[in-house]
This record gives sequence, C-alpha cells and structure tokens, in this order.
Amino acid sequence: MRGTEQLFIGNQWVAPSTTATIEVISPHTEQPIARVPAPGPPDVDRAVAAARAAFDTGPWPRLDPAERLAVVRRLAELYTARVDEIAELITAEMGAPLTFSRSAHARLPGAMIRAFADIAADFEWTETRAGFLGSDILVCKRPVGVVGAIIPWNMPMFLTVAKLIPALLAGCTIVLKPSPETPLDANLMAELIEQVGLPPGVVSVLPGDREVGRYLVAHPGVDKVSFTGSTAAGRQVAQVCGSALRKVGLELGGKSAAVVLDDADPQDFATGMMVAGLMNSGQACVAQTRILLPRSRYQEYVDALADMVDKLVVGDPFDTATQVGPMVSQRQQQRVRGYIEQGQRDGARLLVGGPDLPEGLERGWYVRPTIFVDVDNAMTIAQEEIFGPVLSVVPYDNDEHAVRLADATEYGLSGSVWTPDLDRGLAVAGRIRTGTLGINQPYSMDPFAPFGGVKSSGIGREFGREGLDGFLDTTSISVRVTP
Repeated sequence: MRGTEQLFIGNQWVAPSTTATIEVISPHTEQPIARVPAPGPPDVDRAVAAARAAFDTGPWPRLDPAERLAVVRRLAELYTARVDEIAELITAEMGAPLTFSRSAHARLPGAMIRAFADIAADFEWTETRAGFLGSDILVCKRPVGVVGAIIPWNMPMFLTVAKLIPALLAGCTIVLKPSPETPLDANLMAELIEQVGLPPGVVSVLPGDREVGRYLVAHPGVDKVSFTGSTAAGRQVAQVCGSALRKVGLELGGKSAAVVLDDADPQDFATGMMVAGLMNSGQACVAQTRILLPRSRYQEYVDALADMVDKLVVGDPFDTATQVGPMVSQRQQQRVRGYIEQGQRDGARLLVGGPDLPEGLERGWYVRPTIFVDVDNAMTIAQEEIFGPVLSVVPYDNDEHAVRLADATEYGLSGSVWTPDLDRGLAVAGRIRTGTLGINQPYSMDPFAPFGGVKSSGIGREFGREGLDGFLDTTSISVRVTP
C-alpha cells in the first residue's frame, strides 16, 4: 500500500522535521496498511512561509485568471487518469464500500474540478458600476491570501477538491491539513499537484492530528481558515479566527430531517433513504438520520424502512456487494455503539439492529445498521450527530407539526421532503430552516449550487459562485476622469 517518507511542502517533497509517523490502519482487518510522516509545528511553519512568499511575491496571484484556469484543467486531466486508484485508496484507509468510493469519493471530485473551472471561466472578476455620486466604480475581486484548510476523514478527496480548487482559481496559496485517518489519498493529490506545474510554494499537504490543525488555524501567516468538521471543533476554530480578525469558513455538523408527507410512496421513500440516511455507512454530515413520519400511515412507512435496512449487505468494503462498510476507527465504532445503547436507555424502541457486532464480523470496526422507532424528538439520538448507520423515526401529526420538529434542533445543514405533490413539497421545504434540501431525494451535492448550513451547522458557503467568492476579497475603486 502507498506510503512515503517525505512531506509535500511548497510544491516539493521534503524531509519532515521529526521522525514521528502516522500508521494507517485498515478499518476492515484492523491491520496496518501504510505509514507516512507526521508533521510537527516546524513543518507547518515551513509550509506557511512558502505559501506566504508565493502569495506576496510569486506569480500565482498575479496571473490572469485564464492562466490559473488552464492549470486547473490540466489537473482535472491528471486526476481523471487516477480515479480507480483513488477509489481503492479511500476504501482501504477509511472503509467506505468500494462502489461508493468509485462514485462519490473518486469520480465526483474529478467532475467537481471541471465544474469549478467552468464557474471560474464565467466569473466576473471586475465589474463596472455607475456610482451614485458621479464617479464610475470598479468592483474588483482579488485573492484573499494564504488559506489554511482542514479536511476531515469521511469524504477526504471530495472535501479536498471543494477547498483546494476554488482557492487555486481565486489566486490563493494554500496549506491543506488532511485527517491522520486518511493521508493516502491526500498524498496522491500532492503527486498530481507536483505534476501539474504550479509555481513554488503554492500548495502544501500536511496530514496531521488535531494539534497540527490547531497550530495551523492560529498561525499568524494564514489569512483565511476553511474548516470542515464537528461543530464543537468549529466553535474553537471560530474563536481563534475571531480573536485574530481572520476570515473563516465553517462547514460543520448536522442532524437533518427527512420529512415524509402522507402521500409519499413507502417503497420510493425507503429506497431513497439508502442514500439519504445511510450513505458512506452513515458517516456523512448531510445524512438524514431523523425520519419524520405521519401518524396516519406510520406503520406502512416503518415497515418499508425496516425491510430496506434488514436487507443491507454489511461487510468487506472491497466486496462490490457490500452496501455498509466499517466505521473509520475503533473510537468511532465505540462512539456509535454508545449512542445505540443510549437510545435503548432513553426508551426508544429498537426495531432493527442494535449495539452487538454484525453476525460473522468479529474483526473490523463494524456497526449493525439500526432503526429506532417511536423516538421523542428531544431524545439524545434525535438531537446529536451520531455519524453512523443509525436512524431515528419520529412521528408527527400534520405538516405544521413536521416543520416544527424538523427545525427543533441546533443544526441546519440538510434535509428532504418526500411527496408526489411538488407544490406541497416545496411549500413544506420553504418553511424548514436549513442550508440545503432535496425533494424526493437527498440533497444533491451539485458543484454549481452553494452548499453550507445555518445555525450550528456552519458559516459561509462552498461550491458555486459563492464558494469561489469565499476565497476572494472585494476592492472598490472610484474613478473620476480628469479633463
């Protein structure tokens, strides 16, 4: 399995500052599969210094946007040639089923690179406005500077692309800090960046632990932090950036609701929940793990959901029949099983699954796909992000009640409404306070559409023109033409 003895700092492979390493463990076999260097604070200093010099005096921020666009399009070509390898790396390091890795973890990020390039091609970098006071106004978009980007383990390449590519197109320089659970795909991306021919210093990739992330977030040479992770960690990032008056973008946790209206087809809804609630083995911030069902047809929908979950194939993530793989780590497995036990203690009715290991899978960090029914929306399992294959079913009385329940959470990241009546579905969706919603489907992560949350689910937006704008500052220039 892929490993390296060097770190990618300032567009080149260099010796690390320490002899510490990160051991990558297979979530399926619990055996080591690779070892990579663990960066320390001196490596972060070196990466930020390289990025700072590249931004302050180097050519990258000063290129015409079309020249940066051409480099990104070359990167897309290099990436496309490696998608199968990327999928296998991510399955090996974090346990996602290979079929999901091939589509969402590997091919989708490649499509996103091309989509972001298309957005940049049509972006209005300088706009001329007629000023109110008589002068012409030039509104200019300029790169924000050095970006520190923190990448979680659950969608590693997807979120790397979501931060790296808009930052590059904007003219920023960037230090990426992937999770220590998923360093292998990050180092492959570093190889592609080396091949694409960026100027010195523009990109560094430092897979490291939380302490490395904290050091990067607080580094005085960083102009903006782009963070994806838990809400608790996001609050700490926001405090540091607020104290330093540093720009910050936060994509945080969720506890999203799937609102099933009383005219929805039970089978269509249940099939849709395979993705909406259980994508990536439930390890997704947008997973709709609160399912709101009408009392008038409650048992029909519960039966359809239970039948779907009962038939899920759990096992070796490299087996293409597998639909639910292991959790990324033993700690995550124990955390999810702890929530299942909490649901039982709180009195929710366990319908499918439970805290015991799946049959025949005594090795590997597996969790049984689980459904709780008759859940009170105030219960812990309905309010806290579990990040595993655990669904909580909450009954509701009418559409108004469903909207109140959907909003009765600190989060507001995603959600869905299920109904054949589009007008009714849009009316309900329009009253739910969240950043993204799908009608008769989970929210589709379309790179042309802004993505992000409200309330405790984050600050700012990624994807779309808004995502590119997040890596830009705005300068206004008033122009008076002299005789």
